[in-house]
Amino acid sequence: MAINLEAALGLHAQGLDVRVERSKILAANLANAETPGYQAQDIDFAAAMKRYQATGEVGRDYQLGYRVPHQFSADGNTVELDQAQARFSANSMDFQTSLTFLNMKINGIRSAIEGQ
Repeated sequence: MAINLEAALGLHAQGLDVRVERSKILAANLANAETPGYQAQDIDFAAAMKRYQATGEVGRDYQLGYRVPHQFSADGNTVELDQAQARFSANSMDFQTSLTFLNMKINGIRSAIEGQ
């Protein structure tokens, strides 16, 4: 019997992909916190995962959204440093959690293959 890794790991693996892309975007926001006119972006993780569950497609065409700041700056930059840092930290913790679930799945599959 063949093991379909996509079916066994799909949701967790796709979740890691989305988290990695979101980390890149959030890091860019932090790097451009002082750039005049920079518009902070983000990926809606829940929407990306719902789209994956509905279509089953693994893609990199995540819908980027722009963040609306709570307080506008004079230079037009929409990055709010404290909130951007909090989002980046939360995304990092969520990545570690997803990675832990994925490792548990892989260990379960390995145990099943080895007959333990």
